[in-house]
Amino acid sequence: MPDFIPVSDVDFSVWLDGFSAAFTGSPAAVGLTPADATALSASISAFGTAFGENQTAQTAARTKRQAKDDARAATEALVRGLVRRIQAFPGTTDAMRTSLGITVRDSVASGPSPAALAVLRPWAKVDTSQRLRHTIDFRDAGTPDRRAKPAGVKGCEIWVKIGSAPTNPPADMQFLALDTATPYVVEYTLADANKVAYYMLRWINADGEKGPWSETVEATIVG
Repeated sequence: MPDFIPVSDVDFSVWLDGFSAAFTGSPAAVGLTPADATALSASISAFGTAFGENQTAQTAARTKRQAKDDARAATEALVRGLVRRIQAFPGTTDAMRTSLGITVRDSVASGPSPAALAVLRPWAKVDTSQRLRHTIDFRDAGTPDRRAKPAGVKGCEIWVKIGSAPTNPPADMQFLALDTATPYVVEYTLADANKVAYYMLRWINADGEKGPWSETVEATIVG
């Protein structure tokens, strides 16, 4: 036979209100005393207070958990972006990767012959439609209608200078990434809003040989 008392606290609270109202005004009608009604009222009040405090605590806990989850997601996204740059930087060694606790990539035993880079030069355009974001679409200048890299090319080095055009690349520029597939997305902060970013790119093959620089591409960082 099912229990007459509801299982959930919410349903129990509603049921208590009805139970108490049914006899509080005239407890003798159901064989109880005024003292019984007083004791029930005090007990219901204590339960209501504890129930409300518990609901508040659960709501606060859910809010804090969501804040924690959001903070972790933001931190993971930042870390992954930094690791992509570390992995792409030509000076990063496997020993450095091990000390950082990031992936050490398996060496490739065979693959396309390293590209001859003397005549290969990247071409790029920058999408500035998103606030504080540049999306750099890079192609080979000889085949700008194709997204694929030239055969034997490992990736495209992307360098930037913010504020004024580079005069001695790459010495006066900042390395951004060695990206293996177009496009490359750069996220900026409000401190860079409305400044001009100057980009230069060059191909690098599997042997680490670097090709000639692209033309300088400039784009405003929309704030």
